[in-house]
Amino acid sequence: MSGLAATVLLWVVLALVVGVGVALALGYNRLVRLRNKVATAWSGIDVQLVRRAELVPNLVATVKAASGHEREVLETVVAARTALVAAQGPAASGRADDDLEHALARLWAVAEAYPALRASENFLHLQSELSRLEEDISFARRYYNGSVEQFNTAQQQFPTTLIAGPFGFRPAEFFKADPGARSVPRAGLS
Repeated sequence: MSGLAATVLLWVVLALVVGVGVALALGYNRLVRLRNKVATAWSGIDVQLVRRAELVPNLVATVKAASGHEREVLETVVAARTALVAAQGPAASGRADDDLEHALARLWAVAEAYPALRASENFLHLQSELSRLEEDISFARRYYNGSVEQFNTAQQQFPTTLIAGPFGFRPAEFFKADPGARSVPRAGLS
């Protein structure tokens, strides 16, 4: 092999090595950016869930003042709120959030039986605030799940799939409804 051919071959190999290195660096940086986007999106859901959980004690106190004998419903709401605050991660938070939504639906059904409660300014304010929070939570869920979809897809695409496993990237969990939440809840007291 002549000196010129060896030099050209060396430059070609060097260019390939640099190209692969740049591709690996770009792929790794993309996965890091998407993982951080998922973490930020989860933080948005968490903030909204905490805001809603903070409203629940005020709501329970308002309903309790108007209908003290609806103890079982109030205890269910408080227990569901406690479980939501203690939940860690998308799967556990999703289940706890579904439980709180079902408990609040029962609470709204109880409120229907008390005209004075429904007319209470404090109750109406809390109900309005919770309604707004439900919209915020819905938006945050969609954003989070979209971020998870991008992150998980990036890990499965070539060539980043060659980087994801060895560098410890794992698929993120979607924020899903509990399978039991897909059924229509019964309104009313049990």
